[in-house]
Amino acid sequence: MQEAISRQELEDLVRLMVQKNLELAIEEYVRRNDQRLKELSIIERVIRVEEELKTLRETELVRFEAIEKRFEAMEKRFEVLHNDMNTRFETLQKDMNTRFETLQKDMNTRFETLQKDMNTRFETLQREMNARFEALQREMNARFEANDKRFEALQREINARFEAVDKKFYFMQWFIGIGFSVLTILLTILKFYPR
Repeated sequence: MQEAISRQELEDLVRLMVQKNLELAIEEYVRRNDQRLKELSIIERVIRVEEELKTLRETELVRFEAIEKRFEAMEKRFEVLHNDMNTRFETLQKDMNTRFETLQKDMNTRFETLQKDMNTRFETLQREMNARFEALQREMNARFEANDKRFEALQREINARFEAVDKKFYFMQWFIGIGFSVLTILLTILKFYPR
């Protein structure tokens, strides 16, 4: 027999069933839609990036065209400046060439007179130097001869001293040799001598 279910129990039971099924349905819905949302957000982002890249390309093209126009204007300015500098340089070069030629002529005449003057001075100086050198050479020869004589006397004295030292050395050698021989003979005699 069936028991009567109260309204409160029925509501609780329905609420519990709905809550369980609703939770599962919501989870399933969220999982499916979350994947779709991710795909949609990625596609939207890609589209935005493509649009931004397109606008960036367009602005860069505009900038490049403006820079190219600036370069063309600067190139024209440089050409004008270059032509102006070339004309100025040519006139300056002509002026400098004439100045240099006159300066070269002036320097040549001065150099010739200076060279003549220097030649005469050099010749007199050469004569004076030769006379001084000859006198100095005579004096040096006399000194060298005196030094040679001193050196020869000193050499003879040193040789005599070395000879005396050599004689003493030979005498000492003989004396020591004879002394050792006598000692050796005495020791051998003492060794064989009966005690």
